Amino acid sequence: MSGFDPQRLARLGQAMRHHVEADGVGGVAWLVAAGDQVEVGVAGRLTRAEPTPVGCDSIFRISSMTKPIVAVAALTLVEDYTLRLDDPVDALLPELSDRRVLVDGRGPLDSATVAAQRPITLRDVLTFRLGIGMDFAAPWPQPFLEALAELEPGAGPPEPQVPPPPDEWMRRLSTLPLLSQPGERWLYNSGSDVLGVLIARAAGRPLDVAVRERVLEPLGMVDTAFSVADVDRFGTCYGTDAAGARFVFDPPDGQWAKPPAFPSGAAGLVSTVDDLHAFARMLLSGGRLPDGSRLLSRAAVDAMTTDQIDVGSGAAGPLPDGSQGWGFGVGVQIRGSGLGPTVGSYGWAGGMGSVWSNDPSNALIGVMLSTDAFAGPFPPPPVVQDFWTGAYTALDN
Repeated sequence: MSGFDPQRLARLGQAMRHHVEADGVGGVAWLVAAGDQVEVGVAGRLTRAEPTPVGCDSIFRISSMTKPIVAVAALTLVEDYTLRLDDPVDALLPELSDRRVLVDGRGPLDSATVAAQRPITLRDVLTFRLGIGMDFAAPWPQPFLEALAELEPGAGPPEPQVPPPPDEWMRRLSTLPLLSQPGERWLYNSGSDVLGVLIARAAGRPLDVAVRERVLEPLGMVDTAFSVADVDRFGTCYGTDAAGARFVFDPPDGQWAKPPAFPSGAAGLVSTVDDLHAFARMLLSGGRLPDGSRLLSRAAVDAMTTDQIDVGSGAAGPLPDGSQGWGFGVGVQIRGSGLGPTVGSYGWAGGMGSVWSNDPSNALIGVMLSTDAFAGPFPPPPVVQDFWTGAYTALDN
């Protein structure tokens, strides 16, 4: 039997409200679910200068929490026999065929290259080992990311109105060499954008339509999309500059106010705590929908939520301490980290202020969405650390 201790659950709410009162975050919504008990809380305002409070149905930019949703869309295509995990992607993504690979993946992009030893596969794309992306262990700035930014396919914080349409996006990406051989190293982010183009071409539908038909509609995720239909429930996203000063990164009528030319599979979606709970519950139940039918097989969910990159044997992964591996679009906890997700938990965070995790051993789902972007990937901001402390210490199982 799972559930929450009422007094400790109240302390979680107090902690979240404290972060708003201290102006650490402008507005926040959270959801914790254990077994059949689901608790939702809100605090603060959608925009600091406006009176509209955060509601249970408020819409937030979930940025990198887009990645798991798009990965599920890809797995539905595998289960339809449209895609195969270990097939080369060349037929659908000819821009990525016959690649050149930098001898020194951290060196200048015009330095020596060798031929790719094999084609890129769907498994490489899903596990971020296609040779393209952000190297968390490399110093900054990184030549690949600087070149990517110049080509405008998106290399920094999400800006949906900047990248060109998918075919042009792929053409520009194809002008850059790979940083490592396919299957060799985990490199963050770009794989999900490539995956989005692959899904669209495989499904014969634009990515936004394919994701809506294959994932969002079956799950009843009515407020999740690549643009915002109801701006009244949408807030401002705030960033922090190098000096620690806050600024408006995106207003409610900004980058997400109209559909993008390039729906980003890496960071393009907006959503709500209820919609993300529906997604998380499906995975925690082994791929089942509320009516008992399946969106995914248990086998697909197990593969998605298992470390596929062998971090336990020393491979580089998402976190510098090696406590997290990577499945298909999700981080997978391979070592405990104190008062937070336990071994076997999986989920991901969005740099614009969101986190999600499923913990099968505790039948626990946690989602937190906020108005304030994280200052960097490590460590998590205090509001996130306190959310997980509150969720786990409130468990009464």
